Amino acid sequence: MARITQKIIVIGLGYIGLPTASMLATKGHQVLGVDVNERSVQTINSGHIPIVEPDLDILVRSAVNSGNLKASLEPEEGDTFIIAVPTPFMAVDGDTKVPDLSYVEAATRAIGPYLRQGNLVILESTSPVGTTERVYRIIVEIRPELEGQIHVAHCPERVLPGHTLRELVDNDRIIGGLTKTANEQASALYKSFCNGAILLTDSRTAELSKLVENSYRDVNIAFANEISVICDHLDINVWETIALANCHPRVNILQPGPGVGGHCIAVDPWFIVSSAPQHARLIRTARQVNDDKPHWVIEKVKAKAARFKLPVIGCLGLTFKSNIDDLRESPALDIVRELRRQDVGKILACDPNVQSSKLEFALNPLKQVLKEADILVLLVDHREFKEIDLDLIREKVVIDTRGALR
Repeated sequence: MARITQKIIVIGLGYIGLPTASMLATKGHQVLGVDVNERSVQTINSGHIPIVEPDLDILVRSAVNSGNLKASLEPEEGDTFIIAVPTPFMAVDGDTKVPDLSYVEAATRAIGPYLRQGNLVILESTSPVGTTERVYRIIVEIRPELEGQIHVAHCPERVLPGHTLRELVDNDRIIGGLTKTANEQASALYKSFCNGAILLTDSRTAELSKLVENSYRDVNIAFANEISVICDHLDINVWETIALANCHPRVNILQPGPGVGGHCIAVDPWFIVSSAPQHARLIRTARQVNDDKPHWVIEKVKAKAARFKLPVIGCLGLTFKSNIDDLRESPALDIVRELRRQDVGKILACDPNVQSSKLEFALNPLKQVLKEADILVLLVDHREFKEIDLDLIREKVVIDTRGALR
């Protein structure tokens, strides 16, 4: 069984790795966080955070000040190694998308020289089926003497951005080990900070379970997005339609939007499609419906803009969901970029949660956008936008993809 406290090496200090590393450090473990971004490493070592997540700054500061959390560009020897790096997809042959496991493979090779007999390696990155086995094969390839002497498990993250710290502690965790010992050691580690149930299985089932969770969400969002397009075609209020349908005791339609973004729901279904392309027909179609929604929004904006000689278009929101700074796979950002590329009009973009340094274009204050825009496109329902005085925009053309300006 794992020791009560360990030296833990966390590879990747992003939206999952940094909260996990900090949580482990506050529970008494000695944690070394490793990242390729030198600026992020310096920021964390100074007790600050390079990302936005409620209360994460307090947790990181506490972990660093305790001496239990340090960040580095290089790994060290330890007891447990946690890989929490991105797993994006690559587009091949038109709209077919396949997983990009280069970050996972690079992380595995980076820790290879530091592994010892009896170490535990945990893959937290959401991954296609078979990736945990692939991690083990890479380890054995570069360190053949560790064959059968090292334990590897998959424990997919299951948190919602904006609520990461609470869900990191309270959510149930799935652990899929390649061996019984891997499950036992990983279970003991996660019990040191998780209040949720620890659910043990094999690695392939754990990998697919996480993909199924996000594909389920994607399919249901696709239904809502398709309903919104149908309602628009029939000139029916989609928000009222969904609200009335949801009065049925066994109906719970989600809210539509301009598309689907984020590091999970917009990506993970493609992992299932790539592993079973002949069978994942509904999952593929849902993904295509959601991928098409931003183009539908763009065409709506262009149709409204054609009424003006020199339209000023105010775009409210750039992140993939409300009240966070995360731009990963954001349909809102894609829409704004495409409107700018097509020179549809003068684009005024506003997002109170995003730093302009992250973008290739300037951001504008909300007050300016509300004053100058002929067309307002609500793309993200940030709390600031929900508080807009509707009297200020009654004379404007409003395209509300989130139902926030009602």
